[in-house]
Amino acid sequence: MTEPAITPSMTLYIAPGSSSMAAHIALYEVGATFEVRPLSFHRRENRAHEYVALNPEGKVPTLVIDGRPLTEVAAILFYLARQFPKSKLLPDNAEGQAQAVSWMSFAAATLHPARRLGLERAAAVYAIADRRMTGRKWVLPGYSIADIHLFRLFWRFNASLRPPPGAFPNLSAHHDRMLDRPAVQRTIEAEAAIGYELPA
Repeated sequence: MTEPAITPSMTLYIAPGSSSMAAHIALYEVGATFEVRPLSFHRRENRAHEYVALNPEGKVPTLVIDGRPLTEVAAILFYLARQFPKSKLLPDNAEGQAQAVSWMSFAAATLHPARRLGLERAAAVYAIADRRMTGRKWVLPGYSIADIHLFRLFWRFNASLRPPPGAFPNLSAHHDRMLDRPAVQRTIEAEAAIGYELPA
């Protein structure tokens, strides 16, 4: 697969530090040209008529591609990996792609809601992910969109619930490897400059 001859126009709606952070990282990873439009949760900009017309749930992220909205983190990550195959953010075989989808489904359905359960219950859920990462540098044999998704969730869990140091050695090592990536550094810098309005 070759890169598209004409790169689509892309606008990413974000709330800094929220789930949209993963899509933001991926856009930098693939080297895309894009516009960022931050939304304020405090001012309920995600509930404005214009935004709800794009994403009826009023959630972020939404990636608008040539005027067409695409929602949900996993879908946006998958789209970017396929649209920009030279980035190698997705395996080139069916089983590898299915493994990426499997991990992102686990992240969205199991890891994402766990943080709201409190530290003790969330820690039991993140312990599953930590065990799954035993002996791995990346989620899959190579760096992929699944790593971006996992990083954003552990980054938020770690910062908000503050588990004891050393509780998740494999996830912590993965987190530190991710922080070394320029795309992650650019995203954190850009979003910190806008300002975080994350719920507790």
